[in-house]
Amino acid sequence: MKQLFRKLTMIATSSLALAFATHAGSAFGQGSKELVGSWTLISAKVEQRGQIVEPFGSSPKGILTFDRNGRFSMVVTRSDLPKIASNNRAAGTQEENKAVVQGSIAYFGTYSVREPDRLFVVHVEGSTFPNWVGTDQKRIFSIAGDELKYTNSDRSSGEGTALVIWKRLK
Repeated sequence: MKQLFRKLTMIATSSLALAFATHAGSAFGQGSKELVGSWTLISAKVEQRGQIVEPFGSSPKGILTFDRNGRFSMVVTRSDLPKIASNNRAAGTQEENKAVVQGSIAYFGTYSVREPDRLFVVHVEGSTFPNWVGTDQKRIFSIAGDELKYTNSDRSSGEGTALVIWKRLK
């Protein structure tokens, strides 16, 4: 009886270890390895009511970084953000501040990848859009060569679905 119990315990322990390894692998497996690195923004286009809009302009600037430890950071800005006339970021005019807030987004935190769905999920720890802090943002992605594309239906600036394209930095 003891021998049978030991065998069952070993089988159960092995099964649990395999389950945890499989779960960890699906959260940080091949898709994660594909994402690891730094990416530069190529375009961000949004479909809103049948129209294509470029919320960060036709030449947006941005960097997206995924590290091997499951952390990410992203900054996106319009290339034509106005300079702050006072040369003091804490003393911008109402119009200058509005242009900067509407023309940029930055956030960081942790990420995981759901392999079968080609989905990465970022858990936002800090953001220039405070409403995202503590939320999970989901992005369906594809990678072809040095190009990363993803869609974003939960945009910080309202309705529509964004198609965002990045190129891997070498």
